[in-house]
Amino acid sequence: MSTPYPFTALVGQEDLRLALLLNAVSPAVGGVLVRGEKGTAKSTAVRALSALMPHLDVVSGCRFSCDPDAPDPACPDGPHEPGAFETRPARMVELPVGASEDRLVGALDIERALAEGVKAFEPGLLADAHRGILYVDEVNLLHDHLVDLLLDAAAMGASYVEREGVSVRHAARFLLVGTMNPEEGELRPQLLDRFGLTVEVAASREPDQRVEVVRRRLAYDDDPTGFAARWAAEESAVRQRIVAARELLPSVRLGDGALRQIAATCAAFEVDGMRADIVMARTATALAAWAGRTEVLAEDVRQAALLALPHRRRRNPFDAPGLDEDKLDETLEEFAEPEEDDDPDPDGGPDGPGGGGQPEPDAGPQGGDSGARPEAGEDGEPQPSGAGDQSPVRASEPFRTKVLSVPGIGEGAAGRRSRARTEHGRTTGARRPQGALTKLHLAATVQAAAPHQRARGRSGRGLVVRRDDLRQATREGREGNLVLFVVDASGSMAARQRMSAVKGAVLSLLLDAYQRRDKVGLVTFRGAAAEVALPPTSSVDAAAARLESLPTGGRTPLAAGLLKAHDVLRVERLRDPARRALVVLVTDGRATGGPEPVALAGRAARLFAADGTASVVVDCESGPVRLGLAGQLAGELGGTAVTLDELRADAIAGLVKDVQGTSRRAA
Repeated sequence: MSTPYPFTALVGQEDLRLALLLNAVSPAVGGVLVRGEKGTAKSTAVRALSALMPHLDVVSGCRFSCDPDAPDPACPDGPHEPGAFETRPARMVELPVGASEDRLVGALDIERALAEGVKAFEPGLLADAHRGILYVDEVNLLHDHLVDLLLDAAAMGASYVEREGVSVRHAARFLLVGTMNPEEGELRPQLLDRFGLTVEVAASREPDQRVEVVRRRLAYDDDPTGFAARWAAEESAVRQRIVAARELLPSVRLGDGALRQIAATCAAFEVDGMRADIVMARTATALAAWAGRTEVLAEDVRQAALLALPHRRRRNPFDAPGLDEDKLDETLEEFAEPEEDDDPDPDGGPDGPGGGGQPEPDAGPQGGDSGARPEAGEDGEPQPSGAGDQSPVRASEPFRTKVLSVPGIGEGAAGRRSRARTEHGRTTGARRPQGALTKLHLAATVQAAAPHQRARGRSGRGLVVRRDDLRQATREGREGNLVLFVVDASGSMAARQRMSAVKGAVLSLLLDAYQRRDKVGLVTFRGAAAEVALPPTSSVDAAAARLESLPTGGRTPLAAGLLKAHDVLRVERLRDPARRALVVLVTDGRATGGPEPVALAGRAARLFAADGTASVVVDCESGPVRLGLAGQLAGELGGTAVTLDELRADAIAGLVKDVQGTSRRAA
């Protein structure tokens, strides 16, 4: 087994280290989500924490790591007799992004359960992680239903496996740590809320600190054992401090004054639900225990807010994370009085009774506002086609859009847009299993086995089932698609009011794509060429940022935009052949520049029709005289044309339900 990098040898990243240590002291805090750019020691810190966790006493031979002093009465390996136990280090279990549901929660042998009535259960990763650490790298790329199962187990402290009425339950209490790079896509708010704490990490911009990071890493790579030995004393001190804080934790008092500050802070920042209040209370208590105190102070509440609230304030992917620290300080100061009156501190502090009048200035980087969109300039004038570049225009307010879906039934990644054959959804039929059986169709299995009962010598009430009788349930749900936006940024679109409306419409569609678990890409065309502004990604906020800074002006190379989009789809089909595409072309339909631009655009559009690619044209033409060019282009694409007004969900009911594919286009 390789020697882990010492936790105490990490340079900087104080908030990350503190959040991990607080969860080690009190797993009830609810885990930590680490957000940050690549190469910022996220994984290194998590793996290093496992070496600091106190050793465990476990029942000998128990696959579920039962505590010999308090064994789980429902343990599948139980009941356990008192006596034999062993001591081992706490485990750190890693959940790979491509894990199956059975690998996560465990699996039942369905054939033995039906034929013999035996609960033959193979534990999953949740059982392995019990009383240890469960680490999910790139948690934002994990399938949503797996994240739901994971967080449900973390919240309840138990995992349930059910297959057609046969169920197994086992304890699953663990320290949950997830890491993610926001550039690759966000977790939806409901899942963000289930993580107790969140930390934003970034590489230091200080040369001296970066030098020290490199120096220590090179020393570790050259001699891991020797490097770890040099930090052994510091590691032992932190390990002992964790044990001491755990022992002190039950004695920590959370007074009414601190509770009022917690409630007031959550209310002031308009956090949904009550989970934030509970997490803040547990975090503040853990902070006090970590500091060796038995009383929660205002500084604990402040630090708890910086760790527990930023990710709970995101309503959609375009919201910037972080807290307004000035507002936080004002709220804490306003509600500090009751605690001082009810429970004066005779020892006081530098700021008088309560000790929390002036918070520490270095309480974390959570107040950043790097995600805010820049204001567009206001000095530009509408420009005619062929004019020079115009400064970027701010998007209008997003709105709820019509549902655009790809026709037919796909088999792509789980999502919420188009019909697909999935592991989760309504049962539509049965088939013979291909590989391991995951979803039993009980009626079809009984029907297949029934005619053979006499030949198999059935004598009792039980059904004699063979492997050939088993039937896999086929289910229909929804999939996520690749939504490729092809946006006309030419001079004919450059009128400020029009471009603002166009950007607002695309932002609305991006928000819809986020909610429906789609990948998105952005191709723009203007002047003499087209470019891929954003390759296909799960990060819709990255697409929104590129769109916001998009300048306009020049001619309209419509054919170039379509050909560039066609090339993007060709490459993406090689990377992810199961994910179907939906092309959203945003244009007024004009084509200028080069020889025969209209005819060339028509030929490019027919490539999409030949491939059967679903498409919709958002017609941005305005004014009293309309040429209907976007509608003609939609016909060439084999898709549908809608105006900006018709794109709204409150427009004429049923106008846009499915995007017409090649098989449905008009003759």
